[in-house]
Amino acid sequence: MSVRYKYLAASLVAVSSLTFSLNAGAAGFALIDQSASGMGNAFAGGSASAEDASTVFFNPAGMMQLENDQFVATAHFIMPQANFSNQGSSYDPDASGTLLVGKDQDGAQPALVPNFYYVRSLQNGMKFGVGVNVPFGLATKYNKDWVGRYHAVESHLQALNINPSIAKQFNDKLAVGFGLNVQRIDVKLSSAIDLTSLCEFAVCGGPYPDGFADLTGDSIGYGWNAGLTYEISPETRMGLAYRSKVSQDVDGNADFTIPSPLDAGLAPLFTDTGLKSSVDLPATLSASVQHRMSPSISLVADVTWTGWSNFQELRIDYDNPVQDDTVTTQAWEDSLRIAMGANYRLNNQWLLRTGFAYDESPIPDDEHRTARIPGNDRRWLAFGFSYEGANNITVDVGYTHLFISDATVNNTLEIEENSGLGVSTMDATLSGTFEDSADTISGQVVWKY
Repeated sequence: MSVRYKYLAASLVAVSSLTFSLNAGAAGFALIDQSASGMGNAFAGGSASAEDASTVFFNPAGMMQLENDQFVATAHFIMPQANFSNQGSSYDPDASGTLLVGKDQDGAQPALVPNFYYVRSLQNGMKFGVGVNVPFGLATKYNKDWVGRYHAVESHLQALNINPSIAKQFNDKLAVGFGLNVQRIDVKLSSAIDLTSLCEFAVCGGPYPDGFADLTGDSIGYGWNAGLTYEISPETRMGLAYRSKVSQDVDGNADFTIPSPLDAGLAPLFTDTGLKSSVDLPATLSASVQHRMSPSISLVADVTWTGWSNFQELRIDYDNPVQDDTVTTQAWEDSLRIAMGANYRLNNQWLLRTGFAYDESPIPDDEHRTARIPGNDRRWLAFGFSYEGANNITVDVGYTHLFISDATVNNTLEIEENSGLGVSTMDATLSGTFEDSADTISGQVVWKY
């Protein structure tokens, strides 16, 4: 690979970092925000509680606990912060020790996340339900002159999931449910390209203003989920739920904005082209329990495992034969989320909720943390209430504050050479600390009929 091609590849890695697996939530880029009733408990007891039709997502077997047919509409307003403080970032192709110049910035973007669920009884005693939700998503956007512009400017991911499900009661203790998932993801990523540094090694003149690259893509994948609930006693129910991984094969385009004039020898490197990538969105396994201590007080708890360890690298394959694959090593690890909560019934209309959760990050260290996913371990503190009004309408409201550990970043762009020389690490490093936090307000209407 020629030197000029090496440095184009390094610039493309900056754009494609975490493309399509993109920015995890639930201490990754998964979104557990699937009901306002669950939000009030920090989603403790998710696979056991089965309070409304949102159980289609958390555990389809929970549909058998619902006495009425239901329609649920939910909206979550997520307000994150990710303030970056630069600590010696550099873009230094010639190892001269040059510091990267630019502004610090908060790149977090607010988001509105909706969910819809429907459950009805079938004639054979079974239940049918369907959920429409967003199980993965993230949005970050920085100014084009910020210090980490070669690593990330805009990152946007949205996964729309349709989840038809059925459930059956086998005896007075055991219920089982099963669902299918059809999931579409849409992705947009952008980053600046340092043309001046590229041209220093390609001997093409300059200096040049930054170029810009946009990567866009989409994919449809399929998965399944299943669960059971078991009545240990009249006061205690446990739930177990599994959601399979969803394999996504993304097709998209890389579009370049390059200042003119640019050396003719570089033109083939910046030709707009198609691209492909593959990623497995992770499986989850949840175990929950709900215990009624008295007619007024109940306790809930949950442990959820997420299989992030299959996300070891991200490889982008470009249709343009001049461009080699770009590879970003992720080395993510499986993670656990532990939650507990309590409910207090004031009267027939009002139910108060609270909860706490510890959400472990799958990112192993600061070398694998990026500006696209500036996350770390999280601690949830949640409150909420339910109000049962007239005409079979229930209103749920939940609020959560996420205390997120400071996230240090020391991420260097890398490429993989097809020449057989192995992985070559380019001296383009974003170094600093993100001070992260997030607030979420959720509202939900449940119509029973």
